[in-house]
Amino acid sequence: METGQPQASVLKNIFEGVVSFLPDWLQIPILCLIVLLVLLGWISSIRGKLARRRAARSPQPVAAPPAGGSGGAAFLGPYAPPAQQPSGPSGADFLGPYAPAAQQPAQPPAAPAAQQQGGAAFLGSYAPPARPDGNDGS
Repeated sequence: METGQPQASVLKNIFEGVVSFLPDWLQIPILCLIVLLVLLGWISSIRGKLARRRAARSPQPVAAPPAGGSGGAAFLGPYAPPAQQPSGPSGADFLGPYAPAAQQPAQPPAAPAAQQQGGAAFLGSYAPPARPDGNDGS
């Protein structure tokens, strides 16, 4: 049955239910606070729009970056850590005392190719050093 009246929204029904649940002496102050919050939000949005419009009409000069030429996220200024002097070679390529011994230039093979060791028996520079007593450990 159509009465010509628009149907109330769900949010309006919830709002009316919450307000009617409050005591009578609290209903009017709560409604006034809600209206005040809506007005303050509206005023702050208008002030923000005016401030953006004023800033667009009279742009302020931006400070130049320091003479070092760097700026932005890479520029730390006075917060940069002090420069450290490298004390020697380091990093992933520096092996220090673990570096393999310098090898002699490769000599032409004296043995025929059939007698050369290969596979697991050939260790190359990874072979353990020879023991002074002559014992090979086996």
